[in-house]
Amino acid sequence: MSEGAGRQGIALSERQKIAWLRLIRSDNVGPVTFRDLINHFGTAEAALEMLPELSRRGGAVRSIRIASHADAERELELAHRHGAAFVGIGEPDYPPFLRKIDGAPPLLAMKGNRAAAGDVAVGIVGSRNASIAGAKFAGMLARDLGASGYVVVSGLARGIDTAAHRASLATGTIAAMAGGLDQPYPPENIGLLDEITSGNGLAVSEMPFGWEPRARDFPRRNRLIAGIGLGLVVVEAASRSGSLITARNAADFGRLVFAVPGSPLDPRAHGTNALLKDGAIVTTDASDVLEALAPLREPDLFQSQSRAEEPAVDSDPMALPPDDSERDRIASALGPTPVEIDEIIRHTELAAATVYLVLLELDLAGRLHRHAGGLVSIATD
Repeated sequence: MSEGAGRQGIALSERQKIAWLRLIRSDNVGPVTFRDLINHFGTAEAALEMLPELSRRGGAVRSIRIASHADAERELELAHRHGAAFVGIGEPDYPPFLRKIDGAPPLLAMKGNRAAAGDVAVGIVGSRNASIAGAKFAGMLARDLGASGYVVVSGLARGIDTAAHRASLATGTIAAMAGGLDQPYPPENIGLLDEITSGNGLAVSEMPFGWEPRARDFPRRNRLIAGIGLGLVVVEAASRSGSLITARNAADFGRLVFAVPGSPLDPRAHGTNALLKDGAIVTTDASDVLEALAPLREPDLFQSQSRAEEPAVDSDPMALPPDDSERDRIASALGPTPVEIDEIIRHTELAAATVYLVLLELDLAGRLHRHAGGLVSIATD
């Protein structure tokens, strides 16, 4: 294990954790909206009180569904029964590099050795239909990286993911899951998941317990893999695969992307070879990864952490809500083409706080689309 540089943060109280869980489980509240609500209103409890009013002002046609206190308590109890816990983005056990990305999950469900979350990690992903050679190389890579102090992150899928997890059981591995922690996929890896969580490893998910993974949930899982790791290695990947989505996420997050070259005649190498053409680091053994990541392991990289806080609020943030003319100017400036929020501020010549609040209203009313890179657009009928 590495030096555990990520051990920083402040623990949430039980009351705060229930409020956070209620807020993130309410309709139209994603990670970015959650962060903006906390930043504006100071606490999750205050934000919950304002959700109906905000969504109404944003033009919602029906009342917004807000997760109940009983629902949140039930989910916390369910996590406890499964030997798991929810960890907030500002708490010590939250993966330190994950909290730096845009749209980091405010809460992660975790089961297993939570110390693994604070260690420096590297992701290994690849084809579900892996070749024998590809699976063998993934295992060798995972063992060598683990022996050098890295936790190995992957997605619990068949093929390359399975090989990487199994080879790093002794040194520490993190399984990022697309469904709830009690809904592992594929079913044949239930035993592997048990080995991970009962040893030096950890399972993480942003989804509720009982949530069966669907196709649209796997890109969220891919973001976790890319965000937790300091770098990402793609061993085998076809031209259109989830591994390439993970690699794209990693590049967007400023992570180093590594790719293992393969035969041009093997479709499982088409994606990795394309990554190499795009600038990924050629990887033929663990030393390629270790040498490239060594300068990035400095402890000061962990010091600046973006996390949702609950600061004291001295004044009523709703004392002067936007008026209808300001709201109309902002809505009129939006269209189906994604734009930066700074562009909206310049175009409308309104205060940034006013623009952000109106965008929150539109978001909670289901009228705003958020895109990668912080871009937004208006939902069209």
